Amino acid sequence: MGRRQDGYHLLETVFQLIDFCDYLHFTCRNDHLIKRVTSSEQIPEEDDLAIRAAKLLQKEIFRQKGIPVRGVDIEIEKNIPLGGGLGGGSSDAATTLMALNHLWNGGFETKDLISMGVQLGADVPFFLVGQNAFGTGIGDKLTPVNTPDGWFVVIKPPVAVPTALIFRSNELTRNTEPIKMANFPDFCKKINHFGRNDLQVVAMKLFPEIRKAVNELSQFGNARMTGSGACVFCRFASETEARKVATRLSSRWNTQVVKGLQNHPLKYLLDNMGE
Repeated sequence: MGRRQDGYHLLETVFQLIDFCDYLHFTCRNDHLIKRVTSSEQIPEEDDLAIRAAKLLQKEIFRQKGIPVRGVDIEIEKNIPLGGGLGGGSSDAATTLMALNHLWNGGFETKDLISMGVQLGADVPFFLVGQNAFGTGIGDKLTPVNTPDGWFVVIKPPVAVPTALIFRSNELTRNTEPIKMANFPDFCKKINHFGRNDLQVVAMKLFPEIRKAVNELSQFGNARMTGSGACVFCRFASETEARKVATRLSSRWNTQVVKGLQNHPLKYLLDNMGE
């Protein structure tokens, strides 16, 4: 929709939760250190969003409440591909904020965690809200929406896309006409035929593998790139239909069949633990 003076882009986007995730394990320490106990050649520990989230929360608990908290060891089982546009790092950061706020008795409300999350990344607030949403601003102004139930075939092309590379492109459309929330009933009926991803054209030019994935999956429905790429998805009404398509493509592509979710399982669990 445009670009702010600080370089962030103004967006209109729909966030959809799916049952495909990383798993994080938290073990409190006897000192105040925050450590990642799983190694990663792709992401240095100090740049890992889960580690940054833990350090930010620890600092805020001490700053606002004057309470020193113990450190934590964080083990990450990484399933979400890096550079895939699926929000894996943002989800890990949100999970860390939610889980450690509980384990450390931080007492912060969701709105407080969202204020911290946006410091880590524009997509983090969505995972803290915990349900599908229409995002505006830089993606941090969220209105909950109900999306149709369904199953998705997700293709991961053999490339990792740096988000900044796509948003820096001079060919990126930055003047898309806004849509209205009043149109959302129609959106829900026509989810496979509504809107587009302005980032997709740029990504397909830079990464031919994404274009190939879109073209192949488009044989079966309205295939689109997710986020800034590289993953490509198509929605289906049933698991059976989705698995048939994934099977046909599996010899050539890394495919995943995932179910759409309405609510973030961890957010729901933590919100109801006191009941």
